[in-house]
Amino acid sequence: MIDRDSAQQAILESFKHELLENSLLNQPAQEFVEGALQKINEKNGSTHHRSKVKQLLHKLLKYSDATKHEVYFQSVGTVQHIGNGVATLSGLPTVRLEELVNFPNGVQGMVLNLDRRHADVILLGSDQGIRGGDLALATGKRLSIPVGFELLGRVVDPLGKPLDEMGVINPSEFRYIERIAPGVIERAPVNEPLYSGTKIIDALIPLGRGQRELIMGDHQTGKTTLALDAILSQRNSDVKCVYVAVAQKSTSIISTLQTLRAGGVLSKTVVIVSGPDDPPALRYLAPYAGVTIAEFFLDQGMDTLIVYDDLTKHAESYRELSLLLRRPPGREAYPGDIFYLHARLLERACKLDPRHGGGSITALPIVTTQKGNISGYIPTNLISITDGQIMLDIDLFNKGIKPAIDIGRSVSRVGGSAQEPALKSLVGPLKLELSQYEEVNRFARFGTDVNESTRRQIERGRRLESLLMQKPHDPVPFIDQVILFFALTSNYMDAVKVEDVPHFADELLSFVNMHESRLVDSIKHKRVLDDQMIENLHEVLSEFEKLWLEKNRGGE
Repeated sequence: MIDRDSAQQAILESFKHELLENSLLNQPAQEFVEGALQKINEKNGSTHHRSKVKQLLHKLLKYSDATKHEVYFQSVGTVQHIGNGVATLSGLPTVRLEELVNFPNGVQGMVLNLDRRHADVILLGSDQGIRGGDLALATGKRLSIPVGFELLGRVVDPLGKPLDEMGVINPSEFRYIERIAPGVIERAPVNEPLYSGTKIIDALIPLGRGQRELIMGDHQTGKTTLALDAILSQRNSDVKCVYVAVAQKSTSIISTLQTLRAGGVLSKTVVIVSGPDDPPALRYLAPYAGVTIAEFFLDQGMDTLIVYDDLTKHAESYRELSLLLRRPPGREAYPGDIFYLHARLLERACKLDPRHGGGSITALPIVTTQKGNISGYIPTNLISITDGQIMLDIDLFNKGIKPAIDIGRSVSRVGGSAQEPALKSLVGPLKLELSQYEEVNRFARFGTDVNESTRRQIERGRRLESLLMQKPHDPVPFIDQVILFFALTSNYMDAVKVEDVPHFADELLSFVNMHESRLVDSIKHKRVLDDQMIENLHEVLSEFEKLWLEKNRGGE
């Protein structure tokens, strides 16, 4: 194939050289003028007429000298078939993979398949107005999208075009959507925390900047809520955010925008939307557009959080495209490169070494499971690619335990090394306690007699479970989490009824922030609990516990 391309290129160069050699424009000026005058004399011997012609020729020569001319070739194709967002073209002898092609109606397409006799192009817009026999021109360019700080606070499509009626975007630059992920030498270990604002995640499944953590669960179990809470939690941090909606309903997108706007984080978030009615090419390109925008902030040395909502629909869009492109189907009718589709996307999330800017991209991909089955094709692919997963359980959700995270099937493989010492010292044994509580409580539910220590274990587990529950879109700051988990592990909640734990926690935080602001500032800046801080915490918690018990006894 390489020899054939070389021979074709040699023929084109030879033809171009021959055209240039025989071109009249390359003829010397004096020779051209004399030849023209001689022909005029042969036809008409009038001196007056000859002088006018001579002046005209000199003007033409003057303009010719000022005009540059060259011979170039345009790769042209003919539409053989069009439909469902895919066009099959013949011709285009020099076209390459991922090259852009212009159609007569102004829509561009991207070459995704090359054959000996035809090329398959995915359309980046509507196919209305394109018919068989139309000519398509190759551009010699790859797809690039606008990136820059002006995209913050905007809603755009996967091509970077604004959808929010807030005017034209002036980008810092344009970047190709496909880019090789940074190598191992350029990366650094994940050692800086990224707070999600969800207590159970920050305590038991901690995230680090540069990590890839999969959020998985059945339909309507709170996956998007967890991801949005992570974005809301960055309100007072230096982290930029990118939210990619793939084939989401318009109502869901509107609700998401309202949540981000109400939480005060829309101004530092880029929202990329590809709806279910968009061409499959745009749904396929949306995640790559999102990570390309995130990489701009990465290259500025900034930290970025990107949410892919969700990659199940992204895989389905790619499957649709692949079947239209006549690629052989594999397991569940997905093409053979479906793993590579997501691997090359998520590998671009990383933490860079300080010598390369020190920025990071933290990825939170979302995947939908069927009846809690994590052994499906796409879920298992993403589990093997990411650094851990957060599993949401439909049974816990139906019981009212929200967020409905199944702690036994959830793990963070690298986030533990990034957890702040103040929080890490408190929550170490809690994951084991919660798992043991779920096992013991399962037996106690059937009326099994339990001893005193087991009963205390169940009561403590219930309080822990109640403390870990929280309302949607209400992220809990790091300092508040330290105070709450200190109170729990130091047994200050043992006398509180299980149903009163959330109310106790709210009043405790209000009391500490009001009366011990100096202690709160110390925890915030030192991030470690020293002996003096622990002593101060015990004093304030003892005082609050006494006030709480007196208040509740008086109420009874």
